[in-house]
Amino acid sequence: MTSTAQAPQPGARTAHPEHLGHVIFIAAAAAMGGFLFGYDSSVINGAVEAIRDRYGIGSAALAQVIAVALIGCAIGAATAGRIADRIGRIRCMQIAAVLFTISAVGSALPFALWDLAFWRIVGGFAIGMASVIGPAYIAEVAPPAYRGRLGSFQQAAIVVGIAISQLVNWGILNAADGKQRGHLMGLEAWQVMLGVMVVPAVLYGLLSFAIPESPRFLISVGRRDRAREILAEVEGDIDFDARINEIEHAMKREEKSSFRDLLGGSFFFKPIVWVGIGLSVFQQFVGINVAFYYSSTLWQSVGVNPSDSFFYSFTTSIINIVGTVIAMIFVDRIGRRPLALIGSVGMAVGLALEAWAFSHHLVDGKLPAAQGWTALIAAHVFVLFFALSWGVVVWVMLGEMFPNKIRAAALGVAASAQWIANWAITASFPSLADWNLSVTYVIYAVFAALSIPFVLRFVRETKGKALEEMG
Repeated sequence: MTSTAQAPQPGARTAHPEHLGHVIFIAAAAAMGGFLFGYDSSVINGAVEAIRDRYGIGSAALAQVIAVALIGCAIGAATAGRIADRIGRIRCMQIAAVLFTISAVGSALPFALWDLAFWRIVGGFAIGMASVIGPAYIAEVAPPAYRGRLGSFQQAAIVVGIAISQLVNWGILNAADGKQRGHLMGLEAWQVMLGVMVVPAVLYGLLSFAIPESPRFLISVGRRDRAREILAEVEGDIDFDARINEIEHAMKREEKSSFRDLLGGSFFFKPIVWVGIGLSVFQQFVGINVAFYYSSTLWQSVGVNPSDSFFYSFTTSIINIVGTVIAMIFVDRIGRRPLALIGSVGMAVGLALEAWAFSHHLVDGKLPAAQGWTALIAAHVFVLFFALSWGVVVWVMLGEMFPNKIRAAALGVAASAQWIANWAITASFPSLADWNLSVTYVIYAVFAALSIPFVLRFVRETKGKALEEMG
C-alpha cells in the first residue's frame, strides 16, 4: 500500500479553493456507498419481529437470517479490491449500486424464508464492496492536504445511514398504525422498510456516473491523458508530469504482501497481526451490533410498544453520530490509545448497568420504571462511548499499525476477523437473550472490561508516527 508519510514531491500541492467544492462533491458521492453500508446493515432492525411472526421461526433460525448477510459482506470485502483493480473504481461502485438495488427489491418481495436469506447475502456482498471501494477511491482522488478530512466522509456516511434507516422504519411503522405486519402500499410494513433502500441505491448508481475515475487506476492502465484531466479537476494548477511521476513511483514502491508474510512467532501469526485481530474481535464482542440489528426487538421484549421501540432505535443512532463526530475531533488530538481506554471504561459501565436492569423480573410485561429508564439511558451511554472510541479508533489503527511489508495482507486478516466476530455476535444474540438477557449483557460487559488490559499491554500509540516507523 502507498505510504502517506513521504516527503512532499514536486507535483503534490494543496488544492486550489475553487476546486475544493468539486472535490467535496466527489468524496460525498463516493461516500454514498458508506451510507448504503450503514442503511442496509441496520434496516433489518425494523423487520426482525415481523419475519419471526410471518415465517413462524424460532430464535436460532431468525438469527441466521439476520446474520447471513455477513457472509456476503466478507466475500464482497475480500474481492472488491481485485475487481476494482481490473475494471476500475467507478465500475465497482456501479456494480455495488446494482446489487444494493436488487437486494432491496428481492428482500421486499420474498416468497420464502430461504429467498429472503439469499437477497440478504446479495446485499451483504454490496456492503462488503462499499466498505472497501469507498475509502480507497476517496484516498486516491482527494488532494493530499484534504485527504484525512475527506476520508472521514465514509464513516460519517455509515452512521448517518444507520440513523436514517431507523427514522424511515419509525415513519413506516407509524403509517401502518404501529404494526410491523400492517399493510401499506399493498405490502406488509416490514417489506416496505426493506424495499425503500431502492431510493438511495439508485441515487448511488446515478452519482457514480457524475464522478471521475481514480487517476491512480487510469495511470495503472496507461490512460495518462485522462488522469491528467482529472488531476486538473481536483488539484488545479499543478505540475502534472511531476504529479503523475509521483503516483507511478509510489505504485512501483508498494509492497505486495501475501498471507505467508504474516506467519511467524510462537502462535502462527506474528504478534502485531494478533494485536490487529484482537482489536477487531474486541470491537465486535462488546455487542455493538446488537444495538443496530436487534434494538427494536430488545425493547419490545421488556414491554416497550413497537412505535416507541423504533423511536428509541432512532435516538440511539443519533447518539452514534454524535459519538463519531467527537472521535473525529479528538482522535488526532489526544491519541488512539487514550480514546480507546476512555471508550472501554464507558462501555463497561453502560453494559453493566444494562445487565443490572435486565436482571429484574417484568411486571405486567414491563420492566419496573427505575430499571426501564436505567436500561434506556445505559444503552445510549454504551453506544456513545463505543462511537467516540472503538467505532473509529480501530479502523484508524488498523490502517496505521502494521509495517509496510505486511500492511495490506494484515489488514485483510484483521478485517476478516471483524466480520467473523460480527457474525458470531449477531447469530448468537437471539438464543442468548431467550436464555438469559441479563447474563448476555454481563458477557458483553466482561469483554469491554477485558479490552482495557489488552490496550494497556499490547496496543502501541500510532498518533503522529510515520508509517515507516511501524515495526
